[in-house]
Amino acid sequence: MSYFTDLAQQYIDGEWRAGGGSWDIIDFNPYNEEKLASITVATVDEIDQAYRAAERAQRAWADTNPYTRRAVFERALRLIEEREAEITEAIIAELGGTRTKAGFELHLAKEFMREAIHLALRPEGRILPSPVDGKENRLYRVPVGVVGVISPFNFPFLLSIKSVAPALALGNAVVLKPHQNTPILGGALVAKIFEDAGLPAGLLNVVITDIAEIGDALIEHPVPKVISFTGSDRVGRHVATVCAANFKRSVLELGGNSALIVLDDADIDYAVDAAVFSRFVHQGQVCMAANRVLVDRAVEREFTEKFVAKVRTLKTGDPADPATHIGPLINSSQAEAVTTLVDQTVGAGATALVRGGAEGNVVAPTVLADLPADSPVLSQEIFGPVVMLIPFDGEDEAVRIANDTPYGLSGAVHTGDVERGVRIAQRIHTGMIHINDGTVHDEPIVPFGGEKHSGVGRLNGEATVDAFTTYKWISIQHGRSRFPF
Repeated sequence: MSYFTDLAQQYIDGEWRAGGGSWDIIDFNPYNEEKLASITVATVDEIDQAYRAAERAQRAWADTNPYTRRAVFERALRLIEEREAEITEAIIAELGGTRTKAGFELHLAKEFMREAIHLALRPEGRILPSPVDGKENRLYRVPVGVVGVISPFNFPFLLSIKSVAPALALGNAVVLKPHQNTPILGGALVAKIFEDAGLPAGLLNVVITDIAEIGDALIEHPVPKVISFTGSDRVGRHVATVCAANFKRSVLELGGNSALIVLDDADIDYAVDAAVFSRFVHQGQVCMAANRVLVDRAVEREFTEKFVAKVRTLKTGDPADPATHIGPLINSSQAEAVTTLVDQTVGAGATALVRGGAEGNVVAPTVLADLPADSPVLSQEIFGPVVMLIPFDGEDEAVRIANDTPYGLSGAVHTGDVERGVRIAQRIHTGMIHINDGTVHDEPIVPFGGEKHSGVGRLNGEATVDAFTTYKWISIQHGRSRFPF
């Protein structure tokens, strides 16, 4: 099937249909700007229809034997494996991912689907003691009901599945809104896989739309009890505010400005490899990417020479070419924003050791050094192939610089002494940090999330159970209680 023609529709209550809006979202290939699909937007009324369908279907699904639910995810995993070649081509076409990036995303998507298979059986009840004689306290884990999921454009297939699959496995229903730049991979294809896997109608609904059409209807609606959002901290702040005003739980996976720290006893060649991957994977459009590479002055010269030399070997261009390391940014606005940021930073006194030009939406790598201490770019997220090299003198300064940002998502420390690395890692205000590795990691059972402006809450493993279920206390009084009146 052709994903971009056959799936260019809304998916509501088990039916594929056109949206009811008066305008279309156009899905473009970011490399050659070929039109892939045209999708009429969903309206506020269709948001309501999707949530009401989810609400109706969820009750029976929650009562379904979890072993029966589990079988759906087993079939979904097999379908992803069978369609891997087609999904790879879709990743290249819709989001400009290289073949390496597509393989990385698909590998993780399959791992998270495997975890969803186990999650169906994960919730466990408890019996707790009571100070009251004859009282039995039963604590049940129950689904929250309906979950709203808003996924981003950078890893749309993976990050939709990462919330959708566990929410469903735990007995919930889902309404998914993919990013408008990746409506197929982030939305329609996920629905198609679950439909073909036998998921009952109404449990997963996909609405392809834009806030210009629906405003806050997706997060204000009374049906969903949890909103899982992945995106920018600016939008995440708004999502959290609206959720709080409407007594909903929000799980926010937001941006980052991660630091990769190279200590004086690090394996320099290995640190260079880790830093180049951590910054330039998927054109730098990764929340965990190492925006900043902090290098001890004792090894600064050696590291910088080798780092710059390796960056110069990166091939830019067509993401369909297996030799390409860096393909296009998602759209022209992103490409223009990145090039403008580089121009402004260099104009303010930074040195460009490598300065990449732009051809269409393909922006070549830039390596910046000698940044003024008050440079705004030091504390912000850069969603593109730009890296900053920052020297430091001693561990305390490395920690201070690493923490000098409103973000706290990921990080890395390279050292010949693992425990030294751990001691420094414990001082970095971040949700995740890795010793002698890159900054870009995600594993199905390890809690994933950030501190500060990088998010609220965690996903993966038991953290996902916490996110998409709630507790219910049922007590039983064996015998009779005594009441004061």
